[in-house]
Amino acid sequence: MQLQIQQVVPIPLKPNLLNRQSDIWLKGITFLPGTRVKIKAASGTGKTTFIHFLYHLRNDYEGNIFWGDTDLQNFTPAQLAQHRQQKISIVFQDLRLFPNLTAWENIELKRVMQQPIYPVSTITEMAEQLGISKILHQRVGICSYGEQQRIAIIRALMQPFEWLLMDEPFSHLDQENTRKAAALITEECNKRNAGFILTDLDDDNYFTYHQNLVL
Repeated sequence: MQLQIQQVVPIPLKPNLLNRQSDIWLKGITFLPGTRVKIKAASGTGKTTFIHFLYHLRNDYEGNIFWGDTDLQNFTPAQLAQHRQQKISIVFQDLRLFPNLTAWENIELKRVMQQPIYPVSTITEMAEQLGISKILHQRVGICSYGEQQRIAIIRALMQPFEWLLMDEPFSHLDQENTRKAAALITEECNKRNAGFILTDLDDDNYFTYHQNLVL
């Protein structure tokens, strides 16, 4: 499923964006299936806004976003729900975990929201890979933010997807834990022939990107 962005600009930020260079805002761009995209941007230039547009949490923009042949603004609620369950997964910048549930419960909820693609044992395997086995049965609210980021990454990988959206997913991880998380994400995207869009403040070499863009 390809993604097309056509002359998109956030309405609240439009006056500030008209006179600055951007590879995304007010441009026409197509991301082919399986493309791995890095979007670099300074704080306040719309990284989270852009990710929320793609996931349809916000629709206060001008222009068009097409997932496949369908304008995102024309999705019915049922189509959007299916799209989010089968085609697109996300790691939010603010994570959006349930603080009173354990790490395991947060991940398991995502695994069983549709026909599971992995057995429950995969949670344990991914947790070991990312070094959070010991906190799987802790309430998320008492986990560190770095632990929570790794929980959120595993949660996002539990569902089917053709595209993975990631909004500053490694901001509280050290280099070694970022390397491990990036390796797991790469492995899962390779299995599914999936693409991803990752936003961040700085350059990195944790992935081999097909496109490096500036917001």
